[in-house]
Amino acid sequence: MNKELVSDLAWGVGIVVLALASTHARKLGYIEAETVTRIVMCAIGLMVAWFGNRMPKKFVPNARARQAARVGGWSMALSGLIYAALWVFAPTQVAVVGGSAAVILGILVTISYCLSLRSKEKTRPAP
Repeated sequence: MNKELVSDLAWGVGIVVLALASTHARKLGYIEAETVTRIVMCAIGLMVAWFGNRMPKKFVPNARARQAARVGGWSMALSGLIYAALWVFAPTQVAVVGGSAAVILGILVTISYCLSLRSKEKTRPAP
């Protein structure tokens, strides 16, 4: 099996196991329901950061594509870390709105940068 696929599956299984363990701890009275939500949402934010960090490390043949991958990687890694931090430290309502806004902003930065590279490529004279 592909090493990258194993890593992706491990993240998914890890979050499910974390969610089940947290739910079990809540049922036993060790933690509150809000803590379960915060734990799982923080894990999701860390997953976004992990995948964002991996983006530029993939092989891309075109220099412009590598630039886009670097910007996309940084924007998604940072937005994932902000998302995770908000779910750990901020009030729930702030975490929902701020975390969603951080991820959406990371996606918009990536898309905007890609579109700007695309327009630069179109205006560049052919060799």
